[in-house]
Amino acid sequence: MSRPLGGAVGSTMSLEDYYADFERNFATTREFWKLERGQEFAEPGDASWEAFDRGDWDESMRLLEKRRADLIDYHREAVAAGTRTYRIRIVSLPLTPYLQWELNLLKIRDETGGPIRVLSADGVRDLEDQGPLPEIYTMDDKVMYQAVYDERGVLEAARRFDDQPLIRRCREFIADLYRRGEPIGEFFSREVTQLHPARPARPAIPPDYLQERGRPGPIRS
Repeated sequence: MSRPLGGAVGSTMSLEDYYADFERNFATTREFWKLERGQEFAEPGDASWEAFDRGDWDESMRLLEKRRADLIDYHREAVAAGTRTYRIRIVSLPLTPYLQWELNLLKIRDETGGPIRVLSADGVRDLEDQGPLPEIYTMDDKVMYQAVYDERGVLEAARRFDDQPLIRRCREFIADLYRRGEPIGEFFSREVTQLHPARPARPAIPPDYLQERGRPGPIRS
């Protein structure tokens, strides 16, 4: 296992149970910290990602911009509830097409009230001698989740952790990476703005993938 988790494996939850558990715990969370490491994912159920996966970059960006109003409301509601959110995104260069798309979404998240920083994969190389850093996120010191993806990079399940010393250690680990990171706006201006539209070589998943696998669509988060 990668260093933050040590030998901990958590309890595996189905997507349905995970989504309900996530929303219930997030509602009373004061600090949410998220570490994102993977460079290639697929996000069926997200209209903008689906447009990107079809090769329609302009429509994908239009749909992201359309989401801005909802993200403003989302972060305003979080602040009103006393919740602060922080994300650190690990990035390898050159960017994968997926990550170029996602960074446009993350930039809007940052601009609408959810601060995000970026850290080069070279900056965590010494922490990955036992494999890539896990996709983990903490809610105070009460619960932590690890995202589990299938062979196509689609969210398949989640692992839940309840050990408070482990959660506190992982939260500080994520916060340290965040402190070392660069604000996403600065990174975006330097590394993303000048890029041509990203187009995947081929669709990442077939149509109706979630329905075929019997999985629910993504939640608002």
